Amino acid sequence: MDKKVMAKSNREQIKEKILQAAIIEFSLHGFTGASTQGIAARAGLKKSQLHYYIEDKESLYHQVLMTIFSTWDALFEYAPERGDTPEKTLTQYITEKFEFAVNYPELSRVFTMEVMGGGRFLESYWDRAMGSALVKAEIINSWVNDNKIRQLDGRLFLMNIWALTQYYADYALQAENLLKKPVSDPEQKAAIQQELITFVLKGCGVTD
Repeated sequence: MDKKVMAKSNREQIKEKILQAAIIEFSLHGFTGASTQGIAARAGLKKSQLHYYIEDKESLYHQVLMTIFSTWDALFEYAPERGDTPEKTLTQYITEKFEFAVNYPELSRVFTMEVMGGGRFLESYWDRAMGSALVKAEIINSWVNDNKIRQLDGRLFLMNIWALTQYYADYALQAENLLKKPVSDPEQKAAIQQELITFVLKGCGVTD
């Protein structure tokens, strides 16, 4: 392999380790409580090495926030021309939101901690996030208008789905104490996912 290609590959691997370390540190301590020393240690680097790869803690925090919003933006695809229905679209959306919560709970918690802290760093993301959410809400409202689901407000419906799915990241400890199993346990995970899908679809009138 070309030395330049190898160097680039190694650099990208280190940057990914830093990002993953930052996600954990920010999920545990928030932006204010997290330290570059802690991030460096978790990434297996010296603090001086860390600053070779990042500009500062704030820029790294924004990278984490961008990862969250980019992932959420990509969810909820509805294409009636290919046969998508409200039931199919919602089932996929709930599944993907739940999978994200269970597989990447630290990312979910970073967002929650930021909101609870006043959302100072979210100002530059709100327009994009709200725009994406309103597009989804309008699709849901179009189902209402076409009598495909019951009368409801698409915005409230979306927020309820967020609350139901994100619970399993933010309150995983509570859920696991009640269920006596990790939410990531394959059998438990499948049961929760099916319950969420059934609950939402029946709630909006897609199924009886």
